[in-house]
Amino acid sequence: MKYNKPSLTISEQISALKDKGLIINDHDFAASCLSNISYYRLRAYTYPFQDNNNQNHPFIDIITFEDIIELYKFDQLLRLLLFDAFEKIEIAFRTQVIYQWAIVHGSHWQIDPSLYRSSVIFAQHIFSLQGEINRSNETFIKHYTSKYTIPSEPPSWMSLEVSSMGLLSQLFQNLKKGKPKMNVTHHFGLNDVNLLENWLHCFSNIRNVCAHHGRLWNRRFTTHIIIPTNPVFPFIEKSIIYPYKLYPSLCAMVYIINIISPGCGFKEKIKSLMNMCPLKQEHEMGFPYSWKQDKFWN
Repeated sequence: MKYNKPSLTISEQISALKDKGLIINDHDFAASCLSNISYYRLRAYTYPFQDNNNQNHPFIDIITFEDIIELYKFDQLLRLLLFDAFEKIEIAFRTQVIYQWAIVHGSHWQIDPSLYRSSVIFAQHIFSLQGEINRSNETFIKHYTSKYTIPSEPPSWMSLEVSSMGLLSQLFQNLKKGKPKMNVTHHFGLNDVNLLENWLHCFSNIRNVCAHHGRLWNRRFTTHIIIPTNPVFPFIEKSIIYPYKLYPSLCAMVYIINIISPGCGFKEKIKSLMNMCPLKQEHEMGFPYSWKQDKFWN
């Protein structure tokens, strides 16, 4: 089937939304918003309130354009809050991985294939890491390459400092189990290496969404987070949890932030922001109806 939908002017976009049943009280406000936030981008926020089995996508709830914009702004604030938390988690994880292996295996342990489970995956990761090193403009990388020739690769504390979080978590997953890996796991209050690997994978995916200004609200993530069975510190009660939604990953982030940066107030900021969630949409992110009563949040 050939795609034949026409381009719409801002006024036509507003008329189309009105025809679908969206209440627009201020035409100028709507025009200003649609000039800076694309019609198609906002569609992700109107979608759950429309009958999408009907080709005209009529609104099935009484919703205003202002409601949709408030939901969009809430999602934006949530991304910014999580991005700040990811910085703390990434730096702590990077520090621990570099330290725990370097203290046992030396400065250039990251290029030792005997430390990894799969030599094929190791080769792929080192190739990607070398690409990130080559693209780096960091002074310490330039200093090493200009002064040292053996090994040609910078030491782990330089190389892995410029690696992406996604590559670092993949590299960590491929490392063989042993004391360094357990030390990293214990540092984050967990007893299961596989659990930490899963959490880091989920965190990387969510971080990528944040970095590309993607939607967190109402998103279904392809990587499902695992709920710990024997955490060192209290975790959420095992009520009905949707592992493909944001809530359990958010709880995992709070759990780790409480360990590595307990004074930053991340949990309180999440609770405060959720009190502002428009249209009672907490459940669409996987929040249980009684989540505020869980001891984990108190």
